[in-house]
Amino acid sequence: MTPKEKAEELFDKFLRVEYPWPAKDCALIAVDEQIELLLNLSPYIAFAEQVKYLQEVKEEIQKL
Repeated sequence: MTPKEKAEELFDKFLRVEYPWPAKDCALIAVDEQIELLLNLSPYIAFAEQVKYLQEVKEEIQKL
């Protein structure tokens, strides 16, 4: 994905955020981006603990 395509993808994700929960939705998007980055970073390095932590963060955000 080119930088322009990624920028447009992120912009579109945030554009879909609707009131009254924009902060919650934005936080979920940010966590999803971090998880995706870790999962795609390297096929040789396992980031299982970090991904698990971020998934738990995501669950806590969803409870807010």
